[in-house]
Parts: sequence; C-alpha cells; structure tokens
Amino acid sequence: MLEFSKYQGTGNDFIVADNRRENFRKETAFIAQLCERRFGIGADGLILLENPTAETEDFSMAYFNADGRESSMCGNGGRCIVKFAQDLGIVRNQAQFSAIDGLHEANIDGDVISLKMGDVTKINRLHQAYIIDSGSPHYITFVKNIDTLNVYAEGRKIRNSPEFREEGINVNFVETGDHSHAVRTYERGVEDETYSCGTGVTACALALYDSGNTHQTEVVLTTKGGKLKVKFTPNNDGFSAIWLTGPVQKTFEGRL
Repeated sequence: MLEFSKYQGTGNDFIVADNRRENFRKETAFIAQLCERRFGIGADGLILLENPTAETEDFSMAYFNADGRESSMCGNGGRCIVKFAQDLGIVRNQAQFSAIDGLHEANIDGDVISLKMGDVTKINRLHQAYIIDSGSPHYITFVKNIDTLNVYAEGRKIRNSPEFREEGINVNFVETGDHSHAVRTYERGVEDETYSCGTGVTACALALYDSGNTHQTEVVLTTKGGKLKVKFTPNNDGFSAIWLTGPVQKTFEGRL
C-alpha cells in the first residue's frame, strides 16, 4: 500500500511520499502510471522524501518526471517537499536537504516557502535565446502576446530540435512588464505546458537581468498558477544567493 500526499506550488503539482523505509517501487512504468491524470493519481511529477545523506541534512529528495524517469532539480518540487517535511514534523521553520544538484536550504513562513537554489556560473546564448542551467536546463526566449502563444506547439518544436532532442530541454517564453513578467513553460518529461516551473522562473529572472530587461535583483514573475519571486546576487562569476519564493498548498492525501 502506498500512502501519498498531493502538493502544489503555483499550480505545479506533485505526488509526494515518505520513503525513509526505502520500500517505494522506483520503477519507471509504475511512476508514470501514478502521474497519469486519467488512469492514475495525476501530477507533473513524483517526489520521494528519503533519509539524509549527511549529518547536516534533514532529509534528501528524489524527483521523477511525469514520464517516470528520475530527473534534474525541480524548484517548485523542492519547495513542496519542504512543506511536506514540516507536516511530517521533520523540520520546523528551516530545512536543509540534498537533491540531485547538491545541497539546498529553505525557510518556511506559513504557506510561503523560500528555497535557495544553486549558483549559476554560466549563461549561454543561442541565436536570440538564453540557455541557463538553474538546476535543470532551460531555454528562454522573449515574446509578445504571451497569452495567445501556442506554448505546446512552439515549446515542443524547440525541445525536439536537433540541438536538444537527445537530452531534452525545458522551454520558457517570457513577456516583460513594468512590475512583473509573464512566464509560460513547456517542460521536458511532462512533454506539455505546466502551470509553473520553479527552475524555469529562476532561469528567466537571470535572463531578464542579463539582457537588461530588468535592473532589479528581486524579480516577480507571473505564471499560469500564480506569482513567484526570485532574488539573487550578481557577481563576476555569474549569480549567487539565488532564492525562489512562493506559496505551497497541500491539496489532499490518500492510499493506493
């Protein structure tokens, strides 16, 4: 029997389970079935809370995309697992945990979770787009009329282009604004547009600053599922002290 919870961070939703006893079936087909929205629980991905790998950690995080494959870092997923750990009584107002891309810190203020992301030391340009790895690889391009953009078709085309077909890439479309910036994301592994992507908005905030579209080091980004804030420190080596902040909600729990 699988006991699970569902959490969402600005509409990016996840199946979350406690795997400290190491009894979860890490099988690709099984995880993909759980994430399937018509014949399973339904989610953008699945997250396992596991035992810490060092004495300084509260727990570790394993993340799987909706296709069942273990994946790179998920920012909203990282924020959701922190709330899950608090609900389990593992942490109180702060957390430290390891993920596939290294160590992360987090602060908890009610339902608002702030997650420290890894430093970004390399920003690449491809034609008019930015390529940034913010824990996961992202393609960022600036657009107009984002509300009417066919994100599925355009994102799928870029994700499956010769440059990215083998490893895949997450594709972000950004429309700049005066006080906040709109972002829509096509995620690899989900192979569709999601309501939000934490590593995606992180990469978009850095691209906005690097391109001169903003001079702020605290950037508000609006996704289909709500608003996220990215705060960072520019330096000669790129960006450090990167924090992703936004709401997290537990939607339900169940047994399978």
